[in-house]
Amino acid sequence: MARPSNTLQRRRQIVDALLSVMGQRGYEGASILAVARRAGLAPGLVHYHFASKQEILLEAIRQLTELFDGRFQALARRAATPRERLRAFVDARLALGEGASPGAVAAWVVIGAEAVRQPEVKAAYQEVIRAQQALLETLVRAHAGEALTARDARHLSSVVLAAIEGAFQLSVSAGDAMPKGYAGVSARPER
Repeated sequence: MARPSNTLQRRRQIVDALLSVMGQRGYEGASILAVARRAGLAPGLVHYHFASKQEILLEAIRQLTELFDGRFQALARRAATPRERLRAFVDARLALGEGASPGAVAAWVVIGAEAVRQPEVKAAYQEVIRAQQALLETLVRAHAGEALTARDARHLSSVVLAAIEGAFQLSVSAGDAMPKGYAGVSARPER
């Protein structure tokens, strides 16, 4: 009898290793050898599951997006009002505590930098940002009702998303200079 395939498990293991190494050393420092070592695999096995390091990176974008979406959905299920759903979005991205992943944040910052250098990464990154901005705009409109025009809701959601991405950058590059937990508290709509 044939053994069941462990391809999905291995691919996730490799992506997790890339995210871990990349969060510590950047993309350039995340060689296939370093990723393989972190995953506890032979480099050839990494190449068996992914054609290139960029392919692993693109899969990492997808998996990080799933992580965020899952955290948001879990928090949003408990939300009874539009304000609470908006808070759920902010908390899913910025709040410390259950489901928070500083390593994922560090990797996301590196991915943003790679989006400047690699067109395929830029396209994937922009797709995620567009989807998050659209979701945030919907949440802002639901919270504000008629108080904001569609244009104002779009601009406000863009500013909030830019603040979130900026908080990620600061947490990775100047974390000791910022108060612990400031972003999650500051970006939330008032109670």
